[in-house]
Amino acid sequence: GSATGRASSHGGSKMPKSHWFAGSSEAVRIRFTNMLSIFTTAPKQSTFTTDEADGEREGGEGEMQGYFYKEINKMSKVLLINGSPNEHGCTYTALCEVAASLEKNGIETEILYLGKAPVPGCIACGRCRRDGLCSFGGQVNDIIKRIDEFDGLVAGSPVYYASASGQITSFMDRLFYAAGRKMRGKVGAAVVSCRRGGASAAFDQLNKYFSISQMPIATSVYWNQVHGNTPEQVREDNEGLQTMRYLGENMAWLIKCIQAGKAAGVAEPEQEKRVRTNFIR
Repeated sequence: GSATGRASSHGGSKMPKSHWFAGSSEAVRIRFTNMLSIFTTAPKQSTFTTDEADGEREGGEGEMQGYFYKEINKMSKVLLINGSPNEHGCTYTALCEVAASLEKNGIETEILYLGKAPVPGCIACGRCRRDGLCSFGGQVNDIIKRIDEFDGLVAGSPVYYASASGQITSFMDRLFYAAGRKMRGKVGAAVVSCRRGGASAAFDQLNKYFSISQMPIATSVYWNQVHGNTPEQVREDNEGLQTMRYLGENMAWLIKCIQAGKAAGVAEPEQEKRVRTNFIR
């Protein structure tokens, strides 16, 4: 985390945050486990007052808890992408169910509608390798410039011939080719809507963007799909809507767990220099 906290009083001297997890591996494990047990639950279950969270309590443990409270309860945000040409159709209905579950857990949400106009696909021009932006501009560049605002991304699409829509495929191709490295550590999830079949193939397609970009993928109690030909029919898909709610719950929990790890000083995975091996020489 980037937030800084005041050092606490501990035996008459200041204890820096770097020492909060000093000691034997067992002592570190116990303290970290205790913190996670508190801060990965819903905020309403917190036992700390605002004064305590602000570090007003004396003592090393109280200061550590206050620091954790600030870090874990920072407002997180998830971007949900509506890849359907129908702004308020079946895909939107599913995304709204996910968004409501995220909001209930203290996660801010934003739904991006890609529109009805054709979305250009990647033409491998290489411009993004020079300045990190796509030569076609538009919504892709808008999101690239704001990418640090988001802790998670949900890609939603109708199913066309067992694939995601052309709009979201082109959008995701350009977004991840230009800014894929900036996605590392963000939580990803895919949501698809179909009348009858092809959902799992489209679902797998969208998850490929996350799995190649070192993004943890949020899951649910079933593959993230709803069924129906109209929003009204989707609202009758009780199992599908429940799947969306579980997805939102699990995504919020995962985001908070990642925040807890960062607050505790858990290092991100070490990055090696990328190796590229062509199969034909």
